[in-house]
Amino acid sequence: MSKTQMTLDIEEALYFYGIEHGEIIVEEVSMPDNWGRVDTLSCRTKPDGSHEWRCYEVKVSKGDFKSTAKVSFVGHYNYYVLPMEIYERFAKDIPPHIGVMVYMPYEENVTSDRLEKGTLSIVKKAKKQKLEVDEGQLLNAFMHSLFREVKKAKRVDKGMHLYSSWELYKELSKRNIQEDKQDISVSSKENLYDKLVEEMEQQLVQELREELEALKEENHELKEKLRGKRRETEPYNIEGDEKESMSVIMREMKSNAEYNRKGDKKQQ
Repeated sequence: MSKTQMTLDIEEALYFYGIEHGEIIVEEVSMPDNWGRVDTLSCRTKPDGSHEWRCYEVKVSKGDFKSTAKVSFVGHYNYYVLPMEIYERFAKDIPPHIGVMVYMPYEENVTSDRLEKGTLSIVKKAKKQKLEVDEGQLLNAFMHSLFREVKKAKRVDKGMHLYSSWELYKELSKRNIQEDKQDISVSSKENLYDKLVEEMEQQLVQELREELEALKEENHELKEKLRGKRRETEPYNIEGDEKESMSVIMREMKSNAEYNRKGDKKQQ
């Protein structure tokens, strides 16, 4: 199921919020023991070396909030992350120990130096509780999700050679199933492989183009902000006392030049 734009914007704001507070943060972490999946999980290391775990569940609509899907509040501190209208509507349904963060998008005419499209505010603090899963298992799930994101980023950067043969074979198998009524020869299988390579290369090119366009847009916005802050260079106009002072200097220079010429003539 694809995510709504509101969900993506909240996840982005939550990511930057975690970084600002010294947390390592990752999305979509599968929990052990049938605890489901945490929308966003963060880990904060305390001065004594111990860890604080925070779970965030993003809900952007009534149907989303009332969903029967398991809410994976397994951390020390657990939060719903909601638009203001959803919080106001369901505030009474939120357990006392669960905190709430409200997402507020920036107005379109408000200029911000930040990359995210809105801000988060804690309207209800979460109460600390014991971990619902073993911390070793939690750390293992956290690391797996971090590695997944690194692998995705590397695939975009490095291309197809980071995909395993098994993953490529699965993609080819999907295409075989779609054409299972046909007699697929060796040459047609090779064509399927070539087609897969072409499709993945096109997908990579499209992703890079979208990233480039986003960077161009950010660069343009930064240039506009800098242009607005920069003071234009004003022409230097000599007026009043400054003009008179300049005239005096010119007369002195002319007088000195005449004196030097006379001196030269006498020596000759």
